[in-house]
Amino acid sequence: MSASHPILRAGCLAAAMLLAGAAAAADAVPAGGPAAATTSPPPAASFFERARFSAPKLSPSGKFLAARTALPDGRLRLSVVRLDDLSVKVVAAFGDADVGYFDWVNDERLVFDATDLQQTDSDDRTAPGLFAVNRDGSALLQLVETGWGERGTGSHLGVKRLDWDYFLLRQPGRQDSDFVYVLHPIWNADHGVRSQTLWRLNTVSGQASAVPAPSLGEVQDWRLDQHGEPRLATTLKDRTATVLLREGDTWRKLSQYDAYSGEDGGRHNFTPLGFGPDGTLYVAASGGHDKRALYRFDLGKGELDQEPLLQLDGYDFDGELISSDDKLLGASYLSDVHGSAWFEPRMRALQASVDALLPGRVNQLATARRGDSPWLLVHSYSDREPGDYVLYNTVSRQLTRIGQHREHIVPAQMGHQVLVRYKARDGLEIPAWITYPRDSTRKNLPLVMLVHGGPYVRGNSWGWNPDAQFLASRGYAVMEPESRGSTGFGYRHFRAGWKQWGLAMQDDIADGAKWAVAQGIAAPQRICIAGASYGGYATLMGLVNDPALYRCGVAWAGVTDIQLLYDGHWSGESDLGEGWKRWGMPRLVGDPLKDAAQLAATSPLRQAARIKRPLLLAYGGDDHRVPLYHGEKFYAAVKAGNPGVEWVSYPKEGHGWKLLPDQVDFWSRVEKFLDRNIGPGAATATATVTTTQQ
Repeated sequence: MSASHPILRAGCLAAAMLLAGAAAAADAVPAGGPAAATTSPPPAASFFERARFSAPKLSPSGKFLAARTALPDGRLRLSVVRLDDLSVKVVAAFGDADVGYFDWVNDERLVFDATDLQQTDSDDRTAPGLFAVNRDGSALLQLVETGWGERGTGSHLGVKRLDWDYFLLRQPGRQDSDFVYVLHPIWNADHGVRSQTLWRLNTVSGQASAVPAPSLGEVQDWRLDQHGEPRLATTLKDRTATVLLREGDTWRKLSQYDAYSGEDGGRHNFTPLGFGPDGTLYVAASGGHDKRALYRFDLGKGELDQEPLLQLDGYDFDGELISSDDKLLGASYLSDVHGSAWFEPRMRALQASVDALLPGRVNQLATARRGDSPWLLVHSYSDREPGDYVLYNTVSRQLTRIGQHREHIVPAQMGHQVLVRYKARDGLEIPAWITYPRDSTRKNLPLVMLVHGGPYVRGNSWGWNPDAQFLASRGYAVMEPESRGSTGFGYRHFRAGWKQWGLAMQDDIADGAKWAVAQGIAAPQRICIAGASYGGYATLMGLVNDPALYRCGVAWAGVTDIQLLYDGHWSGESDLGEGWKRWGMPRLVGDPLKDAAQLAATSPLRQAARIKRPLLLAYGGDDHRVPLYHGEKFYAAVKAGNPGVEWVSYPKEGHGWKLLPDQVDFWSRVEKFLDRNIGPGAATATATVTTTQQ
């Protein structure tokens, strides 16, 4: 994409190229890929290729649908479907970049930014910019510059474009005017974001005006109200987060708590979700309990309702409000699966109708904001099917598939996923996801313990996951534990992981593998541990702590020493925030001075000589979270006493792999590595040795 003059094209796209199966019968269930399974598993590229249809969104009236679609050159363009006749038009496309995030401004106009999915961050020298266009492809306007550091060189109607560092606020608002809101970061000396100012931007004229900000702390987040106007701001001062309500020209404090641990807020520690059509504020809060729920917040009293509106059994509430202009319809949530709780009876009935037509799947419904459109947008998926986008006509009760996530995946070749729970050695219950190979007996299988990154995040949920399914398609059971420290399972589960890197968190993973052996699922001596980032750290510490349990390890972008996260970035710029390193890490991970002895004892780098099992290491040369230096330093230490260490680096990749060729190369290496150590190749080698000895 040219930095100052991006090439944009508009034109028509044949509906057949976009709408796969547009003439589907009412009882047709989306297949998610070729109907018949073949004898050989799909190639690695099928699991990691970019979707040719993505991010569909209904217009506010529900009469139109916009989506990102790909043409033969692979570039993603912005297309609009007229739903009464399913005609399609490409309304914007870059000649040398991809359409990134987009949203409807109103029923006639869209706003979007740019990205380049065919380059890594090390090659991409452009900012996302911001553009607006009518749904018929007319009145295209560049609103924000795309060149890093570019300062308003272009103009429209005498109004300069905004500088490169203005970014769309990804909240739709009311979508009934020509205005959107954009964020303008205020940068620290180390190029981190100190705070964010908010600007109101007209997508027709390009004129912008600043929104007055509160004076208490640095604003980290803004929230719009039911009228699409800025109403809430969350600020940060040192380690204290404060939620403020805008009342005219003043701001009133609603909540205050520790931004990194979530403590000290009691019932008043909440995350604002948004306002209902009647102005009621809805929040996610613990209400003094272990798990967060959905509450109403009484703005007059400044407190939560006594009872939650929606509470999930065994999970924290994590979701969003679903509203029309005049009614709160329901809320999305994540428990073991993504679901929707409908407060409106008609929506509950429509959900039941769609679920009956698409059984055995998660079916997420999206509705139009206003109007009487008969169309619902359905995102439908299962553990074996990567996902389809489907239109449901509430009058004819017919389904029309309009796109899919992974067109070359054959569901019949995929494995089944289940949620299990096991007890750690101290009695804490650990949730875990197991993906079984297709047609397996689920007994005595080679097992990969796949550890999520973070670690203070939610790991997974029920559904199709490319990493796990790739491994399952090669014959491995895959177990993904939600070890202590993972979020989404209550505060106690999260709190139990503080300062437990390499200790109780590591034991949770080992206890899961031992549980799988005791259940007859995993074959002893055929278990490998794997993961990225923190998961890479856990892989290395697993080989240190439990060499008799794990036959091998695969670590990519893995932390090799906690102290290096604090000070080991002289070979590359760190994207770890200074606030996190000053306030969060000492409390949740370990203090570099007070906990120095513990951090040394749980350092894979310092324990490298103890790792004798086969190990595959992979790092990105442009990783600003765990710079390449971390991996190189560890590799030099471990290979001195371990001839079974393999190394690969991807010079232009960051903290994870973005380019398909690199993803295919990496997972092909993983496939061969596992085969030699716990797969058919290892079994063959063992049998050969036994025969020779006899």
